[in-house]
Amino acid sequence: MSQKNSAGWVPAIVGGVVGAALTAGGLFLAGPSVFGERMVRETLVANPEIIIDAGQALQDKRYAETLQPIRASLERPFFSSWKGAEKPAVTLTYFFDYACGYCRMSNPDIERLIKEEKDLRVVYRELPILGPDSLDAARVSLAASKAGKFTQYHDALYAAGRPGPDTIAIAAKAAGIPSQPGEDPAQEAELRANMSLASQLGATGTPLFVVGDRVMNAAVGYDALKSAIEAARKKG
Repeated sequence: MSQKNSAGWVPAIVGGVVGAALTAGGLFLAGPSVFGERMVRETLVANPEIIIDAGQALQDKRYAETLQPIRASLERPFFSSWKGAEKPAVTLTYFFDYACGYCRMSNPDIERLIKEEKDLRVVYRELPILGPDSLDAARVSLAASKAGKFTQYHDALYAAGRPGPDTIAIAAKAAGIPSQPGEDPAQEAELRANMSLASQLGATGTPLFVVGDRVMNAAVGYDALKSAIEAARKKG
């Protein structure tokens, strides 16, 4: 999902920035008696990130209320569907679709962060919303996860290309599992649970990242993900 199409999170960010702007406006009104209007103006002009940071803080606060009752479910992986620290200080939950181009774009950033952040765990949640090939790839991925082979399948499928019968077969062979998994109620329950969790977070597509109190429904890139990880680590 591109930033242009991330309709679900843009209003929240805009709302946060507007709220921060109103706060700044309040400072202007109080300025002459407290700080001095000129001082406040010069501070905000020289440091516009103050408004951006305030908007982000407001958005995080709003999401914290939604995340609190579902955090354990978000951060609990399905069998081996995770990478990184075995005992993490920070968990990044990543909803993805193997057919999503923006997920593919995000993959190198995630791999880089796993290597750099030794206390980070990435929990992968299948959200196959882009058609039958997405669903087939997700079901085989969950079978690989249950067999303890998620990483092998995941990496092999990304290396093979867009999901389809041939690439899924290649990835399944690399993981040593069947390319046509049988009926498994646990897998279907996981897919339904992931859809429910994403819906509660207001997801409009993939990728969807959750770390700490920050929810990002777009291919936000390395810097934004690293910033969110650092914020979550500081909060503890």
